[in-house]
Amino acid sequence: MSETRSPDQPESTTEGGQPQTPQDDRARVRLPRRQSGPEVEGTELVHGRKAGSVYARRVRESERHFQRGAEEGTYRATTRATAPRTRGQRIWQRVRHVFVGAPIATEEQEEQRLPKWKALAVFSSDALSSSAYATDEILLVLVGASVGALTRSIPIALAICALLAVVTFSYRQTIKAYPSGGGAYIVARDNLGDVAGLTAAAGLSVGYVLTVAVSIAAGVFAVVSAFPELGDFKVAIAGIAVGVITLLNLRGIRESGTIFAIPTYGFILAFVVMIVAGFIRLLVNPDLKAEPLESWEEAGVSALSWFIILRAFSSGSAALTGVEAISNGIPAFQKPESRNASTTLTWMAIILGTLFLSITILAHQLGVQHSTEVSAPAQIAKTIFGQTPIFYLIQAFTALILFLAANTAYADFPRLGSILARDRFLPHQFLFRGDRLAYSNGIVVLGGASVVLLVIFNASVNRLIPLYAFGVFLSFTLSQSGMIVHWLRVKEAGWKPSIIVNGIGAVTTGIVAAIIGSTNFTAGAWISMIMILFVALLLWSVYKHYMGVERKLRIPQNVVFGFGPEARHGQAVLVPVDEINRAVLRTVDYARSISPNVTALHVTDDVEAANELRREWETRVLDIQLVVIDSPYRSFVRPVLSYVDALDRADPGQYVTVVLPEFRTPWPWQRFLHNQSARRLKNALVERPNTVIVEVPYHLAGNGPDEIVEPTP
Repeated sequence: MSETRSPDQPESTTEGGQPQTPQDDRARVRLPRRQSGPEVEGTELVHGRKAGSVYARRVRESERHFQRGAEEGTYRATTRATAPRTRGQRIWQRVRHVFVGAPIATEEQEEQRLPKWKALAVFSSDALSSSAYATDEILLVLVGASVGALTRSIPIALAICALLAVVTFSYRQTIKAYPSGGGAYIVARDNLGDVAGLTAAAGLSVGYVLTVAVSIAAGVFAVVSAFPELGDFKVAIAGIAVGVITLLNLRGIRESGTIFAIPTYGFILAFVVMIVAGFIRLLVNPDLKAEPLESWEEAGVSALSWFIILRAFSSGSAALTGVEAISNGIPAFQKPESRNASTTLTWMAIILGTLFLSITILAHQLGVQHSTEVSAPAQIAKTIFGQTPIFYLIQAFTALILFLAANTAYADFPRLGSILARDRFLPHQFLFRGDRLAYSNGIVVLGGASVVLLVIFNASVNRLIPLYAFGVFLSFTLSQSGMIVHWLRVKEAGWKPSIIVNGIGAVTTGIVAAIIGSTNFTAGAWISMIMILFVALLLWSVYKHYMGVERKLRIPQNVVFGFGPEARHGQAVLVPVDEINRAVLRTVDYARSISPNVTALHVTDDVEAANELRREWETRVLDIQLVVIDSPYRSFVRPVLSYVDALDRADPGQYVTVVLPEFRTPWPWQRFLHNQSARRLKNALVERPNTVIVEVPYHLAGNGPDEIVEPTP
């Protein structure tokens, strides 16, 4: 594969009349290019009744599979092009429509953005719900020393609220500096380098999985608190809850926001009513106390040490998990995104701090202790209202918000996965948006990983909490440290107050991360640390592989792909392409060797990126036309099948050869990172008559015959 020149063209010369040598800048002769591809959008050939009679028929607008785009060689796939082809596919589509919903076109993405009141329900449910179990975690640690140690719960809660204020103001600065989305991974990698970025990404990923597991386990605990007879079915209930939330998130972020708004605001209202009623009851009857329970944790008899206080503080700091979610999800907000995100973050912090501190004060005043069967909010509600419908209503909303708190992770983890995939730290499959514009693969992976943890830890909140907060505060620290470097680098207006806020945030969250890691190390934080290390190494391994592949596939600037004069018409050959690299050019080279009638086909939902690809294609590939199909519903296989059908209608009975590049990897685990789209297309084409499938292997291990031959001076 090399630069070529037609024999009947004169040799290129310089201004002095001397022959131009290959050392001159990109010397080449442009060969004739077919200006238009097959007519696929409006005409088909039909056989008449008499033998051998063929005539052209104009296809009605409503029956067309493609519409011609604004630029030459560009088509838009209609709903007919992406429609299911078999009865089984049609049944599966109906099932998907019932459970997931009808597909949403890519250009409708703007309409899926969230107003502030919905965004609060989507991104703050995790943080708000932690007020239902954070007090319990403080009481659990303190009662291990003695009953008298429970008096320290209020000062610890005040310290946690102060930390909440610091983190909130710090993330407001992050939103200001990164209005397109300033998650810990982006900020840390942008300012501190790849190692810090990967550490933050690993910490966030582990934190999101634990968020789902802890939230679901806490929701199950709330259900069991109201109905103790369900205690033996905790894991089953947890698994069902994860499945339902996963399905709801596959319906898209806007629809899930509408669904989750009711329990979120219902929970806030229920807790406000309980808190107000509780303080009124205490004013009327200061001696009001909770009824002792047999399931109360047995109190210790040891002296209260700083270690116990710090451990109680670290366990209660679980209330801050989820605070970073809003800064990660800025692109999901309606415009102006950054201002709406900052406002929502402030709302969330005020509501969370008020609920958490009030519950802790009520628990102290009512003498509530940690129970293995009944949560602290449930004991408070039962003391204030008794076992009345109001008590069960509060428990219902508590269980719902705890279950749906997992939605914060579902809103952020798939988005983080897509960013990591874009940067080549995760497989490209994490970039895929499903029918409802949600990152479906990330959603499914998150749900599966959470179920595994729930099974291993028997859906126990107490066993999961020690694993929980370390990764979150590690990412907090890296994010705020990155913001310090950012302000030192840009020094824009107002940078000095901002750097002070982020400096305080970095120091405090770093101290908390150290406290959590040390005090909870033997209780389970070491598991979280190992998980973070494993995920970081996994991300780096994927990145190292993809970068190695990119180096092998990179085309030198002075290489131009071309052939001799255009030959006679031959059988139609299609080469699906995603980008221009060595493997693609090698595949096109083979396709051109079996037929002069070769068309490269690019299916996309991003027309602007496709136009960039077309411009590069026209400078590198001299006589092979690139046809672009705009697939608004992000389908790949069906538009290709419809294009093949259109070729068949234009020339019935002809063979159509589809040539696919196939990456051969040196290690079996790397095969998952490549060839997924090609494999799905191959499986679909196998059933089609008059279709030949050819795979051109490209070996990624070592150099050799797969390399492009570069021009020699």
